[in-house]
Amino acid sequence: MEVITTPLEGFLIIKPRVYEDERGFFLETYKESVYKYAGITDHFVQDNQSRSRKGVLRGMHFQVMRPQAQLVTVLRGRLLDVGIDLRQSSPTFGNWFGVELSDDPYGQRQLYMAPGFAHGYFVLSEWVDLHYKVTRNYDPTDEGGLLWNDPAIGIQWPVENPEITLRDAAYPKLKDLLINQLPHYPAVEK
Repeated sequence: MEVITTPLEGFLIIKPRVYEDERGFFLETYKESVYKYAGITDHFVQDNQSRSRKGVLRGMHFQVMRPQAQLVTVLRGRLLDVGIDLRQSSPTFGNWFGVELSDDPYGQRQLYMAPGFAHGYFVLSEWVDLHYKVTRNYDPTDEGGLLWNDPAIGIQWPVENPEITLRDAAYPKLKDLLINQLPHYPAVEK
């Protein structure tokens, strides 16, 4: 397994080892001891899967009082996955980073996000099946969100008018979020 750092500390690209032959391929999407050795020591408590069609944008979501670390894997299809650093003590607060993830065994990558990131994605293929492990149980009363196209953040989405829910379209801009609406997380060490 290879771990690739990004400009956002705690936002990592993971290239699992893929075993291929004429029958297909095999890879481990998670093995606690291997991820722990790579520095990902989180205890994952829930697995989620979603399916979305081409042109759908989901995000930018986060948990407020109990932020989650996430490990994201595309099972089918291709998408642009994006995180925004919402950790107020982080030197990259308000910055974003995106990476294309797909089910291509030659380019298989996962995304790890520490607690304190807003997360979203845009579907590039006809369909995407997305699997993600989280470190906290989902709580709908703890949801937060950030406007997907906040010009102050400047995410370079590959579309101007995605298919998006009314809820996601109505989230506030970063400058309009109150301090108690941002994720409560441990301070980032500098």
